[in-house]
Amino acid sequence: MNVTVILCTYNRCQSLAKALESVLASDVPESVSWEVVVADNNSRDETRAVAEEFISRYPGRVRYIFEPRQGKSHALNSGIRESKASVLAFMDDDVTVDLRWLKNLTQPLLDNDCVGTAGRILLGDFVPPSWLAIRGPHDLGGSLVQFDLGEEQIVLERAPFGASMAFQKSLFEKFGGFRTDLGRSGKSLIGNEDTEFGMRLITAGLRLLYVPSAIVYHPVFEERLTKKYFRSYWYGLGRSLVRERGEQFSFWMVPRAYVAEFRRRLRWMSMADQYWYRSAQGRFYCEVHALQALGQIIEGWSRLTRRQQRLAKNSALSKPDLTR
Repeated sequence: MNVTVILCTYNRCQSLAKALESVLASDVPESVSWEVVVADNNSRDETRAVAEEFISRYPGRVRYIFEPRQGKSHALNSGIRESKASVLAFMDDDVTVDLRWLKNLTQPLLDNDCVGTAGRILLGDFVPPSWLAIRGPHDLGGSLVQFDLGEEQIVLERAPFGASMAFQKSLFEKFGGFRTDLGRSGKSLIGNEDTEFGMRLITAGLRLLYVPSAIVYHPVFEERLTKKYFRSYWYGLGRSLVRERGEQFSFWMVPRAYVAEFRRRLRWMSMADQYWYRSAQGRFYCEVHALQALGQIIEGWSRLTRRQQRLAKNSALSKPDLTR
């Protein structure tokens, strides 16, 4: 097997069907053997029935696995273990892919030009609210899973998004799988399991390519076009960043990640866009970044508290019992 597409899903049977229809129509050379593994992360809807329908329609092309441990990273890692392919491609259960997405995303890996690739993720048609910018200095398009670095193939300096990425399978044997303390679990917006893995590779000096011809279309659901969703997303992003970077405490026990972000935002506000407060987009951009910082503080303090509790417990256990 040359390529396995790993598609993790949770309670999205309707969008899953559309995602499978699109990827199974892929234009892939006959010389490339490939499959799709649907990793069901403990869904309670008709996900299994949808997967079984596609298994019957495409015998030998689709497989279904059930991962009972809640959390997207558990499902991703199960899909990796189940695959026998040398190249693993990843997509989400709410996207549709271009006919040549799979070929274009994986060809550089099959040719050994690089160890990982990122495709171009474009947002579906929608009208942004007046407070939301998806281009320019107040761009929040990444919150809607937009990954668009232009039309030229380049070496990546930033991590891919999980809706469109591929890696040599051997990397997971060398660098480990996706971190299970990160990634969506139920309704939690803790994420970064995809970008954390990508940054592991980039930090190690490995070559990852952005392939703009590998196009994924990501829909924009109405429930995500609310300030409530964006506030929750950015607060969760702040918590994710602290988990990703580990227990790093500095000034007054505030995570270093927050201190760095706070300084960066101050420089941006004072230099790049001094009049951010004059537009609704600028004000909301700064608001959600403040919520990201709050998430970093809360998660940092929470980790510190748990650490101190562990140390106190271990200290108590190590003390001799003088009452005997």
